[in-house]
Amino acid sequence: MITIIDYGMGNVGSILNMLKRIGAAAQISSKAEDIVSADKLVLPGVGSFDTGMSNLVSSGLRDVLDEKVLGERTPVLGVCLGMQLLSRRSEEGQLPGLGWIEGETVRFRFDPKTTGLKVPHMGWNTVKPSAASPLFASFIEPPRFYFVHSYHVVCANLADVAAKVYYGEEVTAAISRGHVMGVQFHPEKSHTYGMRLFKSFADLPVPGTT
Repeated sequence: MITIIDYGMGNVGSILNMLKRIGAAAQISSKAEDIVSADKLVLPGVGSFDTGMSNLVSSGLRDVLDEKVLGERTPVLGVCLGMQLLSRRSEEGQLPGLGWIEGETVRFRFDPKTTGLKVPHMGWNTVKPSAASPLFASFIEPPRFYFVHSYHVVCANLADVAAKVYYGEEVTAAISRGHVMGVQFHPEKSHTYGMRLFKSFADLPVPGTT
């Protein structure tokens, strides 16, 4: 069972619908017992970094998630803000992040007046995956995904970067460190490309199984 974590910050319904379309067993829950029993986790997110972290802490889910992800090594996929929360901190706020990925979340550095590009980065864009990432193993052609973000994760270890996207500058579009994964874009809004990425995540092996 894939549990989509409902902590008041994500487009959980769209993610559930996408997972059901690919035939994955999934549920939306804010209950600790559902997270404890999950085979995989999806951490969605739309909104501000501090509000997201505050909601995780106040809901009592922070310690449960640490045990599942760090202790049991349960596969987790952060989506948009959910990916940013995997980092140690963000320029957007003051609260520490989950810290499951060594890195920080920063605002776009380019000058919109010089580039002619607006912030946030909004719309479809092509990503360049790393050959080492299982999330993109099924893609032969460069995939396109839908983005809406003003901040992006800068990884301390370049090996954690699973895909990049160019928007005024080259930035991290996805991260992957073992069982901890994240995507800055919205696969639930990315049609067939999003379905293929969710299928790759759903098909990942569960710890303790063959």
